[in-house]
Amino acid sequence: MVNRATEEIEEEVKVTEIGEKDKKYGIKNFPALIINNDIVSEGKVLTVREIKKLLLSY
Repeated sequence: MVNRATEEIEEEVKVTEIGEKDKKYGIKNFPALIINNDIVSEGKVLTVREIKKLLLSY
């Protein structure tokens, strides 16, 4: 969904997946979305529209 959202807003975005064992961000619930090292969503499957809104706000 993140890839689709970035295609729709035509922004160049680096997408990296992290695993549940990655403690760097302190995520407790997956899935999670991190933008510019900030956790913006945790424990919820976001829609493409929601992801686009979050990406555009950063």
